[in-house]
Amino acid sequence: MSLSHLTKVTSEGVTFQSHIDGSKHELTPERSIQIQELLGSDIAMVFDECTSFPCTENKAGDSMLLSVEWAKRSKKAYRPKKGHALFGIIQGSTYPNLRKASAEFTIDIGFDGYAVGGLAVGEGQEMMFDALDFTVPLLPEDKPRYLMGSGKPYDIIGAVLRGVDMFDCVIPTRSGRNGQAFTSEGVVNITNRRFADDISALDPRCTCYTCTNYSRAYIHHLVKAKEILGAMLMTEHNLTYYQDLMQQIRDAIENKKLLDLSNRIKSQDFRSVL
Repeated sequence: MSLSHLTKVTSEGVTFQSHIDGSKHELTPERSIQIQELLGSDIAMVFDECTSFPCTENKAGDSMLLSVEWAKRSKKAYRPKKGHALFGIIQGSTYPNLRKASAEFTIDIGFDGYAVGGLAVGEGQEMMFDALDFTVPLLPEDKPRYLMGSGKPYDIIGAVLRGVDMFDCVIPTRSGRNGQAFTSEGVVNITNRRFADDISALDPRCTCYTCTNYSRAYIHHLVKAKEILGAMLMTEHNLTYYQDLMQQIRDAIENKKLLDLSNRIKSQDFRSVL
């Protein structure tokens, strides 16, 4: 989507123009599966088109049908391997009828798991949750469900409450590179001047390498000086935070306290940047 001005989409696939030297590169469902196989991906994804937001129903429908055709070709090109999986992707923007059709078509093809795509693209949390409310129940209960591209803490736990199992997002690393840390007290913007002399840990409750070895003041200095170590330490902490969050969610599900955890995470995630 970010390079849409350099791409051309046809029924065959997508042609990309390099932003570096202008050379053209073609990506098809078959080539996409081949690349993922060469990379040794444990979970391969079908080739699909992620529609932007807002999007008209006609455009979303055409895009969804194109993704279904690409999903068929992706599965045909995929070579099953023990310990590996191929996931289908449900599209249809924020339109329930299109999501339903996409789910029916994709489930009919048959995959090891199912992803909900086309969300977290600017529609806002409320609309995303609405889309999950009418999409997730359409998916098989005995196959993993994966929400693509969504990663704020309360987005994750809100999706789990709606039946989602798996997630991916650039937020932990991108936020780390930009001086934002997710902590048990909320979001910390380490570039804030108030942290210049703060010798406490980034998150006093965290046991990651960053929090047990470096102060907020030192990380503040690194980030302000644009030292790569600053981005590395912030990223390591954020990744630890998210690993811990997922463990908390698993524990809460087992102990039947998911709603309690949801309320606590929501109160943290929507506080003002410290």
